[in-house]
Amino acid sequence: MKNIAVIVLVAVIVTVLMLFWVSFQVRETESALVTTFGKATKAITEPGWYPKLPAPIQFVYKFDSRLRVYEGVIEETTTRGGEPIVVTAYVVWKIAEPLKYFEAVGTDARAQEHLSNQLRDKRNSIIGQHYFSEFVNSDPTKIKFASIEKELKDQLGDAVKANYGIEVVDVGIKQLGVSEKVTQDVFERMSADRRRKTESIIAAGNAEAMKIRTEAESKRTVLMAAAQNRAKAIRGQGDAEAAQYYKDLEQDPALAIFLRQTEALKKILKDRSTIVISADSEPFKLLKEMPKIEPASAAAASK
Repeated sequence: MKNIAVIVLVAVIVTVLMLFWVSFQVRETESALVTTFGKATKAITEPGWYPKLPAPIQFVYKFDSRLRVYEGVIEETTTRGGEPIVVTAYVVWKIAEPLKYFEAVGTDARAQEHLSNQLRDKRNSIIGQHYFSEFVNSDPTKIKFASIEKELKDQLGDAVKANYGIEVVDVGIKQLGVSEKVTQDVFERMSADRRRKTESIIAAGNAEAMKIRTEAESKRTVLMAAAQNRAKAIRGQGDAEAAQYYKDLEQDPALAIFLRQTEALKKILKDRSTIVISADSEPFKLLKEMPKIEPASAAAASK
């Protein structure tokens, strides 16, 4: 019984070893490449258990298929206008074609080296096509970070996938910096732009104010002329009526005195004043009796 157990155990071990010798497993996070006599013959991207010929006929190379991030170094480049800027870019990538990746790159270290070179070339080329104002601007609508990153992703993705079997998932600008001189120049340009806008707005406001004042002065002149003409007409009419009244009063002095006394009473008694005075005083004797007033023509006739 003991010998049988040993034989069974040895058989199991040999079977397991043979199974690993003629098959292999690909996990969810892996892709694999099978080579036959040193030549790549089969690329596997789906997880599972696969058969193979024993070494040295076939070998299996496995690659990590998860997303990886490569961050470029901080480097200075120039924009379309010649302004120097300091940029740090990053790439999110993964192995899309194991066969092409193995033949063109082979190792992750070489893959990052190729990514670094391609990222530097495409970054400098694309940034050189855009003005500094598209990176730094007081007006957010003029900043084109998103479109610049998309251009970089498209160009870099096409290049590395065609040459190395690498898929670029995302590309971004992590850091953007400028030298002290460029910063000062930018602030001076921004200040000058603000001053120009301010002066333009003030000039437009002054022009509009002048227009309003001119129109108001013109209307005032017209209204004043109309008012003066109207006042002259009223004064003329009043003078004519007053002249007629004066003429009538000159013909009848008693009536004129009566009217003056009545006016005086109206002014004196306007605020309920209390006055102690002889009732025979002028013009208070009017409170006792009305004077006998006859037209001047009738009085002359009676005489």
